[in-house]
Amino acid sequence: MSDPNKVTYKDAGVDTEKGQEFVKRIKTNVASTHNKNVLGGLGGFAACYDVSFLKSYNEPILLSGTDGVGTKLQVARLLDVHDTVGIDLVAMCVNDILVNGGKPLFFQDYIACGKLYLPRMEAIVSGIVKGCLLADCSLVGGETAEHPGVMPDDEYDLAGFVVGVVEKQKMIDGKSIKPGDTIIGLGSSGPHSNGFSLIRKLLLKDGKLPSSTSELEFLNDHVFKPTKIYVKTILSLIEKFSIKGMVHITGGGFYENIPRVLPTGIGAEINFIPESYVFSKLEKDYSLDRHDMYGTFNMGIGYILVVDTNIVDSVITELQNLGESAYVIGKTDDTGKISIK
Repeated sequence: MSDPNKVTYKDAGVDTEKGQEFVKRIKTNVASTHNKNVLGGLGGFAACYDVSFLKSYNEPILLSGTDGVGTKLQVARLLDVHDTVGIDLVAMCVNDILVNGGKPLFFQDYIACGKLYLPRMEAIVSGIVKGCLLADCSLVGGETAEHPGVMPDDEYDLAGFVVGVVEKQKMIDGKSIKPGDTIIGLGSSGPHSNGFSLIRKLLLKDGKLPSSTSELEFLNDHVFKPTKIYVKTILSLIEKFSIKGMVHITGGGFYENIPRVLPTGIGAEINFIPESYVFSKLEKDYSLDRHDMYGTFNMGIGYILVVDTNIVDSVITELQNLGESAYVIGKTDDTGKISIK
């Protein structure tokens, strides 16, 4: 008979039995992302991935990336919609290593929560699974940790980690970019997972959801849409065309991200951005400064390619055939600066 005076781990706020139940409930869903290279199943101490196929590479380069979803999670909590933030998590990681031409191989997640609510955690993992399927990579494991007393019961945070590979001679690093090259932009699905501290300040008065139906629909149907994953499109494209450089437009917008791929002394002039309902509405409704917006948001362009002018039309056509919205948005120059007209 148990001693009622003894304090257990469960009394302290951590339910290990519920954690075990969670792993059992997500196993089948997670396994849907696995290929023949994944060894063992979910629940081991380490994830095992067979990389024997790298022998077919001349000089394989492993790429890794890690990221989170940021304060967009607060919007998810208020909306009580948790089945898409996992897509955001995967997207932020895989789109980053894609910039170098990397093919994602496997992904791991870390979920910290105040209390382990199984339906919510399952919804989060279902989004991570969907993201991995969209990126054609395996979800090989992760960690879910209850942090009672550190986080409120209904809060959680996400972090992700991806490993990918690229042939050394096919790495895309921007070194060949020169003045006069063309910049192509690929459409985003909305703000993706960036700028939500500003968005929350604008749309969530006193940290609460908008009271009007139209504003709530704008938040849920447009602003909150999951981050677009460009992996399959770009990996297909670079098999056919020589791409000089690529940029994932994340936190810091255009001014911070574009210089990361440009050689010293090379600048960029952005002279066309297609109209975006989300950002046009935010700018109009809240009188936002455009320079600040371009330094915060993707403005409707989530991914950028720099190509030789001679292949622009062919690249645009191929991207459109692959289902992307693609636009010529500017050119490189010798100013060493980023200018937006």
